[in-house]
Amino acid sequence: MAKLTKNQKKAHAKLESGKTYSLKDAAALVKEITTTKFDASVDIDISLGVDPRKANQMVRGIATLPHGTGKTVRVLVLCNPDKEEEAKAAGADFVGLDEYVAKIEGGWTDVDIIITTPACMAKVGKLGRVLGPRNLMPNPKSGTVTNEVGKAVTDVKGGKIDFKVDKSGIIHASVGKVSFPAEKIYENALEVLQVISKLKPSAAKGTYFKSIHVSSTMSPGIAIETKSVAGI
Repeated sequence: MAKLTKNQKKAHAKLESGKTYSLKDAAALVKEITTTKFDASVDIDISLGVDPRKANQMVRGIATLPHGTGKTVRVLVLCNPDKEEEAKAAGADFVGLDEYVAKIEGGWTDVDIIITTPACMAKVGKLGRVLGPRNLMPNPKSGTVTNEVGKAVTDVKGGKIDFKVDKSGIIHASVGKVSFPAEKIYENALEVLQVISKLKPSAAKGTYFKSIHVSSTMSPGIAIETKSVAGI
């Protein structure tokens, strides 16, 4: 096991071994145990009692964080010329079609979200080999394949995130920055958990929320007492 640094030892010392915390307490504690010199992201990891290999137990959805992610989200809109002005007016960082399809085919993926229209999916669909592994492929279920490109750009710039359970049954999501007040971290995390709760597949049996952890970049994880979370 790698040796802990002085700051890491201090962070671990503030966590009681084996203790689970309320979500509200964890939102405050994650700020205390973060020692990075940059504004670290705050993440939530949720282990679910589902089998993602079965289509009827896949958990995927959208949450709009009330206080945003704190991140600068780079948005590419792949659309025909009639939608370009709408996308630009909403704040899209990159707008176009054929030139960006060619760039992506060449390996360029320097964006966080890609939005497109149904009319362009024939061209965009061919990029699955590049975009799929990076979770950049537009999808109607996440609101990134739509004719309302302006609204889609505004939503993702304003704190809309999409999440999907991984093959291990875990959802990872960013719920803000360490610089956020603890109350805002708590409210963002609560929104994600309540959305996931509503998406429980009917085929999932037993305990749905197996474990929840909150952490920041390079901090230890804080275990959450699931019964302390309202609405799940």
